[in-house]
Amino acid sequence: MKVSGFTFTKKKPCADVSGCPNAEDIKPTIQDIDLELLQRQQELDGINDETRSNWEMIRSFLVCGAAFFADAYLMFSSNIIIMIMGYVYYHDAEGAAKNIVPNKWSTLVKIAVQVGCLLGQLILGRLGDKFGRTGVFAMGAILVIISTVGASFSSSTVRGFNVFIFLFIWLVFVGIGVGGDYPLAATITSEYANVKSRGKMMAAVFACQGFGNLGASIVAIVVLACFKTAIRDDVYMLDYVWRICLGFGAIPGGVALYWRLTMPESKSFQAEANKRAVAEALPETEHEMLLIKTSDNGQAHQDDSCQQVILTSGQFAECSKTPSSIINGGPFENNECSGPVNLGDTAATIERQPYRAARLETFDQYFGQWKNMKVLLGTSLAWFVVDVAFYGINLNSSVVISAIGFSGDVQNGDPYDVLSRNCLGNIIINVLGSVPGYWISVFTIERLGRKWIQLMGFAVLTVLYVAIGFAYHKILDASNVAFIVLFTLAQLFQNFGPNVTCFVWPGEVFPTRFKATAHGISAASGKLGAIVAQAGLMTLKDRGGPNEFIPHLIEIFALFTLIGFFVTFWIPETKGKTIEEITGEAS
Repeated sequence: MKVSGFTFTKKKPCADVSGCPNAEDIKPTIQDIDLELLQRQQELDGINDETRSNWEMIRSFLVCGAAFFADAYLMFSSNIIIMIMGYVYYHDAEGAAKNIVPNKWSTLVKIAVQVGCLLGQLILGRLGDKFGRTGVFAMGAILVIISTVGASFSSSTVRGFNVFIFLFIWLVFVGIGVGGDYPLAATITSEYANVKSRGKMMAAVFACQGFGNLGASIVAIVVLACFKTAIRDDVYMLDYVWRICLGFGAIPGGVALYWRLTMPESKSFQAEANKRAVAEALPETEHEMLLIKTSDNGQAHQDDSCQQVILTSGQFAECSKTPSSIINGGPFENNECSGPVNLGDTAATIERQPYRAARLETFDQYFGQWKNMKVLLGTSLAWFVVDVAFYGINLNSSVVISAIGFSGDVQNGDPYDVLSRNCLGNIIINVLGSVPGYWISVFTIERLGRKWIQLMGFAVLTVLYVAIGFAYHKILDASNVAFIVLFTLAQLFQNFGPNVTCFVWPGEVFPTRFKATAHGISAASGKLGAIVAQAGLMTLKDRGGPNEFIPHLIEIFALFTLIGFFVTFWIPETKGKTIEEITGEAS
């Protein structure tokens, strides 16, 4: 018998088991084999496998990173778009209302993507576990592209809905696609990455959100510059500007669509899908399991999960009826191979024994245990509280820019100058704080660990929000520079802190079969926090006068971040651990 270049020379068959030669008497002889060449071939195969694995990991990062760039662009461009729409639809208003979109419509547009995100994270996350990550991931991209183009053509009807209502409807659909990217991009990246770089890769994907936020302001400045003369001649030319800025958000998704459509499922998901298929195919009733009994010269054992016979003696079994089902420990077909079997020259007998197939835990069974449920509560509550502050500030960055006197006179100033200065102010804030914070997390997460970064981030944010909130007017009166420094530090430690780890952690702490669903629940909790901040807390900002309640809102944010600090202790550290080690389940 010849296997992998080795020829096994067998002794003369024996009449019975007792007369069989010992295993050491079965001597392999090597014919025409260059061992050095064989070793080199094996090394090359290993290099090829490692190269292929690295390429798959890099490709998943590029595709998922492009998705988050587009997602952040669409989420944070709403702040700029609302400012531009104020000049288009409320240019003829009088007094303080001139060139400003009323709060009810402004809030409706700003929460549209967040509402859609919440739905998309729950729905597409669940579908990703059930039908596969990459197919649902591509479906979400198509939805975002179509809905973004539709949103850019929103308009008012003669009677009925105005432009803001149509824009809200389209942006909800945009949000559904964007929301699906959170659990799916996280799980895809997590499953393709190796243990040593898993956190870094996931953090890098999420860090592309910073570039998306930055990109929204840069695109707006470029488009405004292209229409500069036209805007000064006719302010209503800004109607083209906001539509172009919004429509641009479809381009990154369109560029990456092919790669989303052709991305294969990860090996871990395929293995989990096979395991689930086997479990679902086998009823709860007892089944028969084939068991090999051998003499002392050969051994075998059964693998309950696969219903296979695995040969551990290093010898190959032969079966007169279905050899292919025995070679290399393959499964026995439906009773086609039974009775005596030769295991090398060692006699063996197949017998049937009853067994009960192992069943996989359902979602309810798994999270019905407090040790697992507290982890889900920890990731969900932490994400909720950080997004209350993160989106409460970032969706209203114009308030901060106005506070430092950088925004200009909205009512009487030149529209081009006012809008350009606001976009430039947003770029400065992001470059100084947000973007560096993301990438500090990327390069330290595997050294410091997720828990340390999140605890540190929540602690520093609590202190900063207390300082800014309680001394808001004193700081502004004393120095705009001091206010900018404190606000920039808050932006820095949001991202070198819980904003990044809240994305990374749920992609690691849950079993593969529930990962996208559980990540979606955690992310949806965050979007609920964003909606609470925008539709609830930020509506109070003008209580007592324009932006007079902002200091108290920042004090409230400090309370939320303090809560986040304590719930972080419910989540286990995942640095340097495999998913199996984290979840306590066998691979």
